[in-house]
Amino acid sequence: MSSKALLKSVPVKSSEITPEHVYLNRRQFLKAMGIIGAGTFLASCAPSAQSPQPTAPEDLKASAATDELGDPLNTYEEITHYNNYYEFTTDKRDVAMLAKDFITSPWQVKVYGLVNKPKTFGLEDLLQQFPQEERIYRLRCVEAWSMVIPWMGFSLSALLKEVEPLSAAKYVRFESVMNPDQMPGQKQKFYPWPYQEGLTIEEAMHDLTLMATGLYGKMLPPQNGAPLRLVVPWKYGFKSIKAIVKIELIDYEPNTLWSTIAPNEYGFYANVNPQVSHPRWSQASERRIGESGRRPTLMFNGYAEQVAHLYKDINLKDFY
Repeated sequence: MSSKALLKSVPVKSSEITPEHVYLNRRQFLKAMGIIGAGTFLASCAPSAQSPQPTAPEDLKASAATDELGDPLNTYEEITHYNNYYEFTTDKRDVAMLAKDFITSPWQVKVYGLVNKPKTFGLEDLLQQFPQEERIYRLRCVEAWSMVIPWMGFSLSALLKEVEPLSAAKYVRFESVMNPDQMPGQKQKFYPWPYQEGLTIEEAMHDLTLMATGLYGKMLPPQNGAPLRLVVPWKYGFKSIKAIVKIELIDYEPNTLWSTIAPNEYGFYANVNPQVSHPRWSQASERRIGESGRRPTLMFNGYAEQVAHLYKDINLKDFY
């Protein structure tokens, strides 16, 4: 396969997700939250020149059962009941039960470091100040499974511009809440809690990088990272840190939880790359949750046209 073919993006279509009644009623939900006005349309950000339109009720029978290849799709139940969230448990199917009473309000996010205007935002500030957009993204886990999820949120770049990064800022460090009373997994001493992740400033400012506040037209469930999580769709899922309370702009590459535990397996960049195997398994294919077979993994998870230029001076085989 040519390098040009490998770098071609594959847009996510609205038909790749299973519509739910809460998804169809998302405009009413957002209006009730005071996030959009009566005449405002949700923005849909798929990696193509022409954004897909929201699925209309009369189109549901045609689009609900399969994606554009005729394959089974993800449901709201699958998205919210198959989750990696070690702060609660290492068992994906028990996260929803253990997280159901997790308290997400009030919530504050401190944005600081190499900025002109450091600020602490309440969740209500973020919802009101930054227009909430609907974005349909693929999620590819480093464990070689995947989903397609209709997120709701806003560009991280909008938040960072609000605090005015200094030219010295080269990286963005994220930190999750530390709350072992509510998150029993944080009582395990093996992991260097709290969870930390990082991006380069260029990755953080990219239009695709999302601060997610909801999915399927609902506020984000606790098991999916409520009330605020990062979504970087061209990277493996462990980069999309959950329950964020701190965002720091710095001039050095930050430590991350997984690169601290196993640097030979989980590197800083963690870009989806089917040509580079994990030390213990191949990344060439993936299992879409809800499907019985496997499908080829796409370079940069299908977002190559948008993000490949960020790594033009990096050897992509140095993935880990």
